[in-house]
Amino acid sequence: MTIHTDETHDPARTSWVASANGHADFPIQNLPLGVFSVLGGEPRIGAAIGELILDLRGLAEAGLLDDRWIGALMRPTLNEWFGHGADEGRALRRLLSDLLSAEAQRSAVEPHLTAQADATMHLPCAIGDYTDFYVGIHHATNVGKQFRPDQPLLPNYKYVPIGYHGRASSVRVSGEPVIRPNGQRKPPNADLPDFGPSRRLDYELELGLFIGRGNALGVPIPIAKAASHVAGYCLLNDWSARDLQAWEYQPLGPFLAKNFLTTISPWVVSPDALAPFRTVMPARPEGDPAPLPYLDDPADRARGGLGVSLEATLSTAKMRAAVEPPHLLSQGEAAAAMYWSAAQIVAHHSSNGCNLMPGDLIGTGTLSVAESSGLGSLLEISQGGKAPLTLANGEQRSFLEDGDELVLSARCAAPGAVPIGFGACRGRVVAAR
Repeated sequence: MTIHTDETHDPARTSWVASANGHADFPIQNLPLGVFSVLGGEPRIGAAIGELILDLRGLAEAGLLDDRWIGALMRPTLNEWFGHGADEGRALRRLLSDLLSAEAQRSAVEPHLTAQADATMHLPCAIGDYTDFYVGIHHATNVGKQFRPDQPLLPNYKYVPIGYHGRASSVRVSGEPVIRPNGQRKPPNADLPDFGPSRRLDYELELGLFIGRGNALGVPIPIAKAASHVAGYCLLNDWSARDLQAWEYQPLGPFLAKNFLTTISPWVVSPDALAPFRTVMPARPEGDPAPLPYLDDPADRARGGLGVSLEATLSTAKMRAAVEPPHLLSQGEAAAAMYWSAAQIVAHHSSNGCNLMPGDLIGTGTLSVAESSGLGSLLEISQGGKAPLTLANGEQRSFLEDGDELVLSARCAAPGAVPIGFGACRGRVVAAR
């Protein structure tokens, strides 16, 4: 993999958009893309800059974009644009950075800015396919211990990136209500299952990857090129009904326990924006097998890690009524959680000839770190309900209750670089229907 840094990463570069300078998530060094609308208008592609959104359709109509890009950037989703590939994405990033930093461009560009507070965000892509992986080794180990104390990880885990196909139709953007799912439940002490609302609703702290340029059916993506097929990253919460999952998952894996809703953050942070924050993949413990050759790339080992600090917070209805701050559930580094890199899961996904398409979504799986402060699900935090969590106001939680709101966030920081963020991935639980 090749890591590109250029003038767009310069920490001295500032924007004439005042709110961008020092912004926690969206300084000029970030410029993530998303899809928004205003006052019921049609969705259009934009770039986040501080507290504002730069309307790319407006720039195109004003003749400020390369003619080659206009068709793709006039669409209501990013699929076609992502299909243009990494080089074109990099060129657009440079142009937007120049337009937003040069005072001479202000009069031409400023009319195409909209306040984020006035916008409605939409899914960035029409998601044709969604695959969820299981690359968080600490999560896999913690969950495995609850069900298989003598063998937490199955023999294949350290050889093959484990994944399953999710439900693309129920992926929603941040803010969508989380309707408690119904399904079959069979507690360990029950003779027969019953049907009703999940009693063990959980969150999963993940990153999402959007595919850019795809591959033809039957033509695998080699590991050395896999990173260039990732168009960008978002936050992802794969809501999980643990009681439904425990009863249904054998022998084919998750079904109704997962497919009722997956929430993602609305902004897609580009690989170029993340370039200053790439890091080494964690060394495999002594005795672990080396990746098979189709999953092994020296450059990916050296810079395939994602220096992203992930955080999950919980606020209950009682906390919000009392105007109390949310409770921090989890905080940890993605790079420390991932046994397999983003490039490895893309290469593996296509290794049998599966064709990936622009706008396809891939989840990493729950990203927990080794420390108890960085566990990415309540299943782990409460030890399957055996050790309820006590919040600052005295409330307890083993799993989510109606009215609870989960917010995922992410930050990137490194010496000599301007910190950037992802924006929020938010969902509030409401009663089953």
